[in-house]
Amino acid sequence: MIASDIRSGVERLGDMIAEASIIVPFTGAGISTESGIPDFRSPGGLWTRNRPIPFDEFVANRDARDEAWRRRFAMEPTFAAARPGRGHRALASLYRAGKTPAIITQNIDNLHQASGFKADDVIELHGNTTFARCIGCGQAYGLPWVRERFEESGSAPDCTVCDEPVKTATISFGQAMPEDAMRRATELAQECDLFLAIGSSLVVWPAAGFPLMAKRSGAKLVIINNEPTEQDDIADLVIRHDIGETLGPFVGN
Repeated sequence: MIASDIRSGVERLGDMIAEASIIVPFTGAGISTESGIPDFRSPGGLWTRNRPIPFDEFVANRDARDEAWRRRFAMEPTFAAARPGRGHRALASLYRAGKTPAIITQNIDNLHQASGFKADDVIELHGNTTFARCIGCGQAYGLPWVRERFEESGSAPDCTVCDEPVKTATISFGQAMPEDAMRRATELAQECDLFLAIGSSLVVWPAAGFPLMAKRSGAKLVIINNEPTEQDDIADLVIRHDIGETLGPFVGN
């Protein structure tokens, strides 16, 4: 059912939240645009300005690694200034109320943690851009460490432990999905009775499979997104309105 207006959509969503025992939110870039972080596919989005650098290119080509880090440093003021929006805070309210055991996200901005979710309860399918890891041994590095060495040498640093490249702790195109996150997301999708897909275009797989998995496992599915998605026809409720405005009434509940 597509909500005819935001008021009726919010009322129906409130009823569904009240009736549910286990609510699993699944978030995409749309929830963070209110926080000042641009999405990837919309006009003016990050991928309309810069071609994504695939993982194999990052590994094989030092110039590609240098470019990847230049882009990340250019985005640092945006990420550093971002604060949780109404959508993040509403979902954190459900978490504090005990309705939401964990959250699944395609986002890499750490805003769910900043809104009040424990780090272990944020299932990051595409990683986290607020720190870096060695792609070989997994050693973690702070971004200031990377930037200092980048500026000293003019190129991206390698790991001090195993000499493999260091990249943001995100999942690039062609890079293996994190096994533990995929397992936990699968369990959550299969166990919940209400699945909220928020701000995701639902075109990036395998992440886009989780709403479908939840629906097939018996959960009710709500999709909140400004634009239509390919899964709207299986959803119990579709709200095509601003995410902050839609979820704002649930902040603090």
